[in-house]
Amino acid sequence: MTPDDSLRDRTFGALGGDRALSACRPAAGGPCPSSQWPRATIDAGQNVEEDLTTTRTSPRLLTLGAALVFVAAACGGGGGASTAPGGTGGTGAASWTPDATLLAAAKGEGTLNVIALPRDWCNYGTLLDNFKAKTGLTLNEITPNAGSGDEINAIKNNPNGGPAAPDTVDVGFSFGGSGKTDGLFQNYKVATWDSIPADQKDADGAWVGDYYGVLSFEINKDIIKGDSPKDWKDLLDPKYAHSVALAGDPLNSNQAIQSVEASSLANGGSLDNAQPGLDFFKSLVTAGNFVPTVAKQGSLVSGETPIVITWSYLALADRDSLKGTVNIDVVIPATGKFGGIYVQAISKTAPHPNAAKLWEEYLYSDEGQLIWTNAYCYTTRYNDLVTKGLITGDLKAKLPDVSGTVFPTVAQLTASKTLISGAWASVTGLGPLKTPPPAP
Repeated sequence: MTPDDSLRDRTFGALGGDRALSACRPAAGGPCPSSQWPRATIDAGQNVEEDLTTTRTSPRLLTLGAALVFVAAACGGGGGASTAPGGTGGTGAASWTPDATLLAAAKGEGTLNVIALPRDWCNYGTLLDNFKAKTGLTLNEITPNAGSGDEINAIKNNPNGGPAAPDTVDVGFSFGGSGKTDGLFQNYKVATWDSIPADQKDADGAWVGDYYGVLSFEINKDIIKGDSPKDWKDLLDPKYAHSVALAGDPLNSNQAIQSVEASSLANGGSLDNAQPGLDFFKSLVTAGNFVPTVAKQGSLVSGETPIVITWSYLALADRDSLKGTVNIDVVIPATGKFGGIYVQAISKTAPHPNAAKLWEEYLYSDEGQLIWTNAYCYTTRYNDLVTKGLITGDLKAKLPDVSGTVFPTVAQLTASKTLISGAWASVTGLGPLKTPPPAP
């Protein structure tokens, strides 16, 4: 179920100093227009997630690696970003055909090293299997349940390549800026680059946003009878005693820290003041409603943690996968809608740079974007796909209503992380949360 990235440290913020972003109000429940998303202005000092080694309980966390030589056939070297040779993005069925030149260069490398990609996270299982079938490349799936910090460390700790060195990473938003500043990423622009809003990508091509969700309540209705909680304050109701859990530990989990931030917005706080969120969780503990266990799908199903605060796309995917076995309800809270974005980047020391570029081409093709969308993930090319008539009808209708979602700046995320992780134990009276053993 919900990975503890926090698990995947996914957050999105304008890396802009003090600029707070007010709640964006997307049309028809869709994603925020790019003009309302935080503008990315990278600051090396604003790495909010760098030291969060989130351990995703259900699927993933976060990690990354030295100097790489580009295969001339696949890209142009030099100081600027290499640009994709093309490739077929397709309309209608949206079937992706690999660019022949890049595919040949990638096949010369033979393998793609990916990291922190749980197969039940945003349809990554389908993406990986399809990519393998279309390219014939071998996939080396490194530590699927790692977090963003782990991904970054994997790059730093493996500068000379090898099976532990990732070619690409999928990390929390703030890691994009800090990774570029630290010289960990190489520039690359996919064929569909122009369809991605400017404020959702690095101008040089060092990183690019991929998808986002909002924090939600995932509820086991076989355990929680009657009405589901509709907003944060509802979680304090005595009928939810011993029921509410986080998908990570606020001492080190990005998703859990952001859950506390989200609750703050619904309880008199703001993106600049997360203290009410800590006070809210203290109230949950005092009321006896909080379960001091890092929630996983197994604990959700068993009833140990029947209400889990997690990303919307993970909760909705659980609802689908457990249909017929467990009755799952997913609620986007009425207030305190908090959004988190992840970004893609290619390691500067990627052992298989052309395979990495081919993988990025697939992810940002129409086919790849629609696979993410089918897993309830809003993608950076969402508006383009709607314009092309590829997101309509049932697919558009199945996506959650995220109108009113707020996206904090990196400065705000940094301040909140420092406050929440530092004061969680003293305010709530809880130590590290228990982590259930893996499912048999």
